[in-house]
Amino acid sequence: MSLRDLVSQEEWQVRVDLAAAYRLVADYGWDDLVFTHISARVPGLEHHFLINPYGMMFEEITASSLVKVDLNGRIVMDSEYKINPAGFTIHSAVHAAREDALCVMHLHTEYGIAVSAQEHGLLPISQQSLFVLASLGYHDYEGLALNDEEKPRLVADLGNKIFLILRNHGLLTVGRTVADAFLSMFLLERACRIQILAQSGGGKLVPIPEQIFAQIPAQEAVVTQGGGGRLVWPGLLRKLDRMGANYRD
Repeated sequence: MSLRDLVSQEEWQVRVDLAAAYRLVADYGWDDLVFTHISARVPGLEHHFLINPYGMMFEEITASSLVKVDLNGRIVMDSEYKINPAGFTIHSAVHAAREDALCVMHLHTEYGIAVSAQEHGLLPISQQSLFVLASLGYHDYEGLALNDEEKPRLVADLGNKIFLILRNHGLLTVGRTVADAFLSMFLLERACRIQILAQSGGGKLVPIPEQIFAQIPAQEAVVTQGGGGRLVWPGLLRKLDRMGANYRD
């Protein structure tokens, strides 16, 4: 009997979407070997979550290989794989504090870390940056994410925002779906990359006027037809399918 036969249809769909997100992160070159994580809540009354098996490359992850854990990172369903308990520290804090954060994506992208190390963080110099700045927090570096005492400070810095830049560390996004969290990460990483490229030119940067900021949320809703993740996700899955990826296994 396959794992698909042992879980609900709703859980299986989350598994497929989460596995796809891992594959897409690898395809875009955002992975850091095995050292970052994307987690998603399993539909149902239990506070159970899916996360990557420790030691597996993102390009290898499938729906069946994802490990189900509780809010404390304890494995709750038989699996041949283990997880990195320290890797779930950040995720468990966000999931516990934010009922709407059904997916939490944390990455160590090169451009993201580069911007996180800058005193002024993300600058309003691109259209992409404005989408992010409308809902962005910062969290100061406290060492490797091993200390439970850091959790309330991280949660407070995130607040009700969608984007979080972890100083000297990386990027984090949350979403009601895997698709939403992925699209938010795409925007955040793209904004960071544009900033580093613009700064590398050596010329004076032209900031976007502050009076434009307030218009962005309403304009974004029009452009994305009120559902950015839902709009782009089917195409991203087709992209993976054309590549012959076995993420659905």
